[in-house]
Amino acid sequence: MKYLIDILKGIVIGIANIIPGVSGGTMMVSMGIYDKIISSITGLFQHLKESIITLLPYGIGMVIGIVGPAFLIKYLFAHYAFATSMAFIGLILGGVPIILKRITGKKFCAKNIAAFLVMFVFIIGLKLAGGTGSDVSLEHISVLLMAELFLVGVIAAATMVIPGVSGSMVLMLLGFYNPVLTTVTDFVSALAAFDSGIIVHNALLLIPFGIGVLLGIFAVAKLIELLIQKQESMTFSGIFGLVAASPVVVLMETDLSSGLGAVSIAVGIVTFLCGCAVAYVLSGK
Repeated sequence: MKYLIDILKGIVIGIANIIPGVSGGTMMVSMGIYDKIISSITGLFQHLKESIITLLPYGIGMVIGIVGPAFLIKYLFAHYAFATSMAFIGLILGGVPIILKRITGKKFCAKNIAAFLVMFVFIIGLKLAGGTGSDVSLEHISVLLMAELFLVGVIAAATMVIPGVSGSMVLMLLGFYNPVLTTVTDFVSALAAFDSGIIVHNALLLIPFGIGVLLGIFAVAKLIELLIQKQESMTFSGIFGLVAASPVVVLMETDLSSGLGAVSIAVGIVTFLCGCAVAYVLSGK
């Protein structure tokens, strides 16, 4: 049963990682599994078997979340934007009590308040800094392009691990979100059709991106682990700032051009409460 619950948590993380404005790292914090995943990543080589056993169900769930329910979620965002956004806000805020428990005894310490404010402003500023960047062309492969994809992979990894920072939103700002997503789907289609030319072309693009993701995850996870060990209260105050800003960013990303009626607001409240309930159940509390 626990294994299935961990897969469900992975599905939530996977869906969050591909939706602009929503952070997979925030979902990890909300479900109370953030430091467990971080320690499993950083201890992969020292405790290979234990780390794989811990990470495997989350990894399976993330793959399912990216290639399965994500299509439904995209549809829901397109047709029921407010209600869907409120569900994710519920998922985010439902984990706040878990974060507050990690800021024990020093809730009003000046450095903790500063860490909260800096991270809160950072996330809002990141959203206000720019709109969607123009898409980069991946048609012609070059050493420079492969180096750029490696660096983008490192950035993408950081945004996956850091709570509150939407990896999809950052990739959009850099102009790599749609090109990378298209490359992945084209690669899968080419594998099914045994088209060797497209397979090789897209593999040359995805391999440096994938290596960057792996290295970035290890580097950022190690940094966060050290911060938690040395300054747990301040680190989680900063994480609280990232998480608190996330609902604001989600609403900023939500298309409300058609307006909100009483029914839409009522449905939004219901989906918000459902999101909070799911976060509570998945946190194991």
